[in-house]
Amino acid sequence: MRENSRRSGGEAPSGPAPRYGRIRNMLRYVYPHVRAQKGRIAIAFVCMLLIALLEFVIPQLTAYTIDRVIPERRSDQLILIAAAIVGTALLLGAFNFASGYTMSAVGQRVVYDLRNQLYRHIQRMDLGFFDRNRTGDLMSRVTSDVNMLQQLVSSSMLSLLTDAFTFVAVACYMFYKDWLLTCIMLATFPFMTLATRKFGRRIRGASRKVQESVAEVNNHLQDSFSSIRLIKSFTTEDYEAVRFGAKSRANMEASVQAAGLRAVYEPLIDLLNYIGMAAVLLVGALQAIKGKLSVGEIVAFLAYLRLLQNPVRHFSRALNTVQQSSAAFERIQEMLRLVPEIRDKEGAIELPPIRGAVSFRHVDFAYGNGVPVLRDFSLELAPGTMTALVGSSGAGKTTLAHLLARFYDPQGGEIAIDGYRLADVRIRSLRDQIGIVSQDVMLLNGTVRENIAYGKPGATDAEVEAAARSAAAHEFVAALPDGYESQIGERGVKLSGGQKQRLSIARALLRDPRLIILDEATSALDTESEQQIQEALSRLLAGRTSIVIAHRLSTIQRADRIVVLEAGAIVESGTHESLLRLNGRYRQLHDLQFPQEKTEAYAGPMSSVPAPSSHPNDR
Repeated sequence: MRENSRRSGGEAPSGPAPRYGRIRNMLRYVYPHVRAQKGRIAIAFVCMLLIALLEFVIPQLTAYTIDRVIPERRSDQLILIAAAIVGTALLLGAFNFASGYTMSAVGQRVVYDLRNQLYRHIQRMDLGFFDRNRTGDLMSRVTSDVNMLQQLVSSSMLSLLTDAFTFVAVACYMFYKDWLLTCIMLATFPFMTLATRKFGRRIRGASRKVQESVAEVNNHLQDSFSSIRLIKSFTTEDYEAVRFGAKSRANMEASVQAAGLRAVYEPLIDLLNYIGMAAVLLVGALQAIKGKLSVGEIVAFLAYLRLLQNPVRHFSRALNTVQQSSAAFERIQEMLRLVPEIRDKEGAIELPPIRGAVSFRHVDFAYGNGVPVLRDFSLELAPGTMTALVGSSGAGKTTLAHLLARFYDPQGGEIAIDGYRLADVRIRSLRDQIGIVSQDVMLLNGTVRENIAYGKPGATDAEVEAAARSAAAHEFVAALPDGYESQIGERGVKLSGGQKQRLSIARALLRDPRLIILDEATSALDTESEQQIQEALSRLLAGRTSIVIAHRLSTIQRADRIVVLEAGAIVESGTHESLLRLNGRYRQLHDLQFPQEKTEAYAGPMSSVPAPSSHPNDR
């Protein structure tokens, strides 16, 4: 299957320059979600301004104490100065709390929007997409990758804004006080920029490896936990532990590599800061010796220097988060760029209530780039009839059901219902009129009632019970501790195979579909329950078009028509009796399942399997 994708506008190709293009794209993507929280952003911004202004107070009080209070012995002012410093610290703490809490709330709301958007997008993808992607990787993108963006919004963004404002304000003041010392201190900044460029690319690459290794760990956890019965049946716990250990080691090594880069980068930035401080201290001391600066001014200047360096130090740490977020954003964008192959075309119409006339016309289909499953396949189903599909595994029976529900599109030919091509109608209007009971029973972790009413959430208790009775499920449900409110566990683990299958049948019947597909729907039932189901289906399927896929021929003997498939082509078609008289492939399958029913009424040499072309009416 081809994989359609589109790139977000403005995304640059790979290379050194596009690194900043990707970060701009990330911020542009996050911005609309952040803008929706403009009230909280305004509060955080006001707190940021107040924090930046309060940062000037303590150095000024220190300089005043050294230059005025101590030399002039104004001991009466010491209490006031101490109180002012404590008060300033309390205000700084309060505003830091307010800004931090507010931005955390903004980050959580942004993550809520982003995660829901990504989840809805993945849900809209076609089955081919899920065939190509592992569940653990998708889980990782929706959880850990989105959480990385939350860190960017809630902490790093506020830190960068606050530090940028503080840096500009302090730098301007320092230029005003002493431009020479300020220039000396800023001389180290080009080296910091160079180090940031050099390490930034490596940190982002290492962060992406960490995210990918987390996805692999999630993949293994999902596979092993969902297959725990298989693992215990074959006593492969140690084998799985070794496999998990290998994936955990890959995650550990990627994390250590990323931590190593950060461990080198941050001390390097600190070293450059201290070099600038040493130069400022040396020149400032010489100016103080010459009488050009007071001791208090030097102390205040050094305090402002620390304020100027803190944003740089914080930026170096925030860069790690930005690069990790950038790597996570790339993985999220990989998902959001994908366009489902199976989607409504422009101008698609609502499918009106159907009668159930189904037509397959010269259909060609293959999964992915594999061997074709159907070749030039044609079949007509009359409205209100029951058509059974039988044949060997891999003959294409379930594929026909998937194509009819438009889980996949054929590569050639067309499929129509009541004359409406499936490609011309809206998918929801099609699937709303189809009931499917698959051989792979899927139940949700919830109550019996929730599972039966899944396709019709507003169903009444009476409707749910009626569907359960029709599916021969009411008796065992009533015997459960809490009846229809009983919890069935993950994937219905608390129920037997036959009970789970009866619930899935009840779920489909509750929707009252015009077209019903039963794909091995009675395969897990005991003989008594199967007979009950057959009697219920014979009443409920009356007047509806139904397709029954079965290996057990006892379940389809009442079908209006039985179609025998081999290698994606029709080899026989007719009623149960006519196919037995034909002595062909259906007779072979029948005699294998019911050897005791071989009678001389159907005696005769077994004919060879007719070629597909010998049945032009079914082609």
